[in-house]
Amino acid sequence: MSIIDVNHDFWKNYRSDYKDPDQRDPLLRKFHRLLWSKPLPNGKVLTLDERLQHSSELGEFSFSSDSFMNTYLNWKNCKSIIDQIPKNEFEQFYSILSTIGAITIFPSKRIGGNTINVERGRSNGKIGDRMDLTLECIKRHYSGESSPMSDVLERYASFFALFDDFRGYVDFFLMQDMVDDDYNVRFFLKFDDFRSSPLPQNVEEYMEYKENATAFVNSRNIRIKKWAEENL
Repeated sequence: MSIIDVNHDFWKNYRSDYKDPDQRDPLLRKFHRLLWSKPLPNGKVLTLDERLQHSSELGEFSFSSDSFMNTYLNWKNCKSIIDQIPKNEFEQFYSILSTIGAITIFPSKRIGGNTINVERGRSNGKIGDRMDLTLECIKRHYSGESSPMSDVLERYASFFALFDDFRGYVDFFLMQDMVDDDYNVRFFLKFDDFRSSPLPQNVEEYMEYKENATAFVNSRNIRIKKWAEENL
């Protein structure tokens, strides 16, 4: 049995009181420590302690967990769409988005403004808590192109430098299923260069988003399980 349980629902014990496992769950911190304490593309090792902190010649970093997928069940802008969809459509979706395949880490120390985690959530209207759009911004950061997250990503340039390039970042965090063979981002909805709202605009778009998000998380969970069985 893999030491990383990719089926574990981290939100299960927190739903009743609306607390956040990203900040509170010791098992989640353990999974992050096991998964991301490993060699970087340059051969040096990123080692995380129990507080998800690292200190070495690479620099000093403090990380926090980020559940990077969203059902939008509690977003007012999506309420009219959500109300048209049968409730039983959401139970499994919510559980899948509560597994380790839908969670990553970002630097937690504030540097001159919002953290990446906060910025990519409700703070940036061009991202809307979508990891595919976040990943496109990260891709553009590495290539020197502008994006709706250019400012915050530049403030955390030392973090992204750990992975050398976009391929290194994607491979390190086992997000290959969100890119194609040429490392172009596979978007969950039709992409128009950040010109329109990132949120689903109707039931059809929501169901397309749900299908693509579910497929990604399931695929990443398989990838995480395989990596853990081979390396832990």
